[in-house]
Amino acid sequence: MGIHILTTGGTIGGLEYQDTIDKPEHIDIENFFKSANVSFEYEIDKVFDKDSRFITDENRKVLSEKIKLSTTDKILITHGTLTMVETAKFLGRMNFGKVVVLTGALVLGTNANTDAPFNLGFGISALKFLENGVYIAMNGKVFNWNNVKKNLQKNQFETLSE
Repeated sequence: MGIHILTTGGTIGGLEYQDTIDKPEHIDIENFFKSANVSFEYEIDKVFDKDSRFITDENRKVLSEKIKLSTTDKILITHGTLTMVETAKFLGRMNFGKVVVLTGALVLGTNANTDAPFNLGFGISALKFLENGVYIAMNGKVFNWNNVKKNLQKNQFETLSE
């Protein structure tokens, strides 16, 4: 297997919960790959389907077990952006001996102007060049798990020093 993709829900899949946990219409991540006619091997596993505000450390433990059990050393995780940094830090403290990249979308995946396909492609590309570790790949930048924050005012990811 080439790349193992673990999905957790969030904006990238078209999930917008607001103040509820009802799940509206969402997108199957595989549709982005089909429309791009990708030629690499991949497997997609839906780990859970949650607004990232509701992801717990128990959920992160399940995610870490999936990473440990994966037969490949290239893991892409789709994740909501609100708590992506917390999940990256949780996973970054573990030594998987694999490249783990978290990505998502700042614009709803069902929106015509979504950044989801770009971020998926960028995350896949980043997997091929990074050394073992945990990273966030968003909007053309890669961040190490221990040097990233989400700037809510600008709605973008930055290094801690910015």
